[in-house]
Amino acid sequence: MKRDSFLHAQKCDACQRHGNILHQPAEPLHPIVSPCPFMKWGTNIVGKLLIALGGKVIMLVMTNYFSKWIEAEALVQKILDKKKGIWAEELPFFIWADRTTSKVATGQTPYSLLFGTEAVILTEVVILRTRYMLQNQENNDMILSQDLDTIDELRDLAEIRIAAHQQRITKAYNKNIKVRRFQIRGMVLKKTFQKTKDPDTGKLAPKWEVPYLIDVEAGKGVYWLATLEGDVLPRSWNVIHLKAYM
Repeated sequence: MKRDSFLHAQKCDACQRHGNILHQPAEPLHPIVSPCPFMKWGTNIVGKLLIALGGKVIMLVMTNYFSKWIEAEALVQKILDKKKGIWAEELPFFIWADRTTSKVATGQTPYSLLFGTEAVILTEVVILRTRYMLQNQENNDMILSQDLDTIDELRDLAEIRIAAHQQRITKAYNKNIKVRRFQIRGMVLKKTFQKTKDPDTGKLAPKWEVPYLIDVEAGKGVYWLATLEGDVLPRSWNVIHLKAYM
């Protein structure tokens, strides 16, 4: 009787929709390997941010998997009368700082992996340092030529270091995995995101959206969902955002 009561309570629709968000990894980490610059990119959209000059509220960010080189662009989603925020104007400076900073994964700066040499930052020009003061055009051309000869070795060493770094991250990540798998046509709940929450419900809003059906397994821990009426959602969903509906 106690067990039956427990199972019955687990099937409560309201309880499942207000259940805690699952943070435990549901799929082993699958590192992405990129053997050379500009071969593979990761894309992310950040926003909405504070309204910047020109009404820009969205930032599109692309990261090169090999060199960690970042490209970012501030975009306008809508035009508003009141404009505040300076993040869009400061964005190029942050990007430059990132490109000239060494990364743990590679041991090199993104700039050096792409161009074969370290950039001369503005500080070295304003506050005169030996590296800048003792150079002339002839010596600079010779050093750049030497750097181009050794860039392949630099990238090979970075690739080895990236592989070792990925192994360490994967080993640590996979320690706490509790694999979740769903059957085709099985019912699942999808995590509620900020843009899909009812603004009138506040903190008492359900953490999970109405049940969906598993339509197709798209790959490693990725599923296409359909409504109960059979309409397929316009994008696939990672298993970390899903949980079984009883």
